[in-house]
Amino acid sequence: MQDKKATTIDAHHHLWHYSAAEYGWIDDSMSELRRDFLIADLERELTGAGVDGTIVVQAQQTDEETRWLLELAGEHSFIRGVVGWVDLCSAELRGQLERLAGDSKFAGVRHVVQDEPDDAFMLREDFRRGIGLLREFDLTYDLLLHPRHLPFAVRLVEEFPEQPFVLDHLAKPFIARGEISPWREELHALAKLPNVMCKLSGMMTEAKWDAWRPEDFSPYLDVAFEAFGADRLMIGSDWPVCTLAAEYDAAMQIVMEYVGRLSGDEQAAILGENCAGFYGVAES
Repeated sequence: MQDKKATTIDAHHHLWHYSAAEYGWIDDSMSELRRDFLIADLERELTGAGVDGTIVVQAQQTDEETRWLLELAGEHSFIRGVVGWVDLCSAELRGQLERLAGDSKFAGVRHVVQDEPDDAFMLREDFRRGIGLLREFDLTYDLLLHPRHLPFAVRLVEEFPEQPFVLDHLAKPFIARGEISPWREELHALAKLPNVMCKLSGMMTEAKWDAWRPEDFSPYLDVAFEAFGADRLMIGSDWPVCTLAAEYDAAMQIVMEYVGRLSGDEQAAILGENCAGFYGVAES
């Protein structure tokens, strides 16, 4: 039982107007996602799950989506912050950041590194130059990776010790196959760097979508807690992607039930405080 009702902030979800051309990553295996997921849908899920606020994260690598998400955040106070997309490799990056930085809800940036054909994409000179500009604008960076990218992420995070990073979805370990190593060792290597945090999100879609059990996630959550500790972890749903395996509330409950064994202060940190502090957003 929690000692007190913690403010709950979902650190990771998406919104989209679906089109096949713009969301080509939604393949036939994910056909259930080939529809709109909009603010009214999200608000219904939050109300049902008792979630107080959220961070909306880019799902499309366009300026237009980032501006749309910022407009929604300005209209709906429960969206505490936006992790948008900018072209980190562009020579015009400074101008892009200057145009966006005036919006108080613009909290961070993400690039879909996991889909780049070059596993070492994040070590490109132009990409690293872009990462180097983010601190100047007080912006965070979300690492969207597969396990094979973790050694490259270590090198990137080491190079920018003042830049706040957060790892999305535990780097998508192979939960469906029950594999722990070498993901465990590489996650620990990343966690040794104090300027990186980790989202407890996206696990259900790495398990067997139609045959997962809550206990399937415990070994991976154990590793995350060993590596990062309660002060560098945050809960996230990865809605609507999570609906491939379970509904919103079930995705959040996996982490809520796991952290139920912790102290009230630790639960409050993971369920909201760490997220608010990392992104520099209001808890309530």
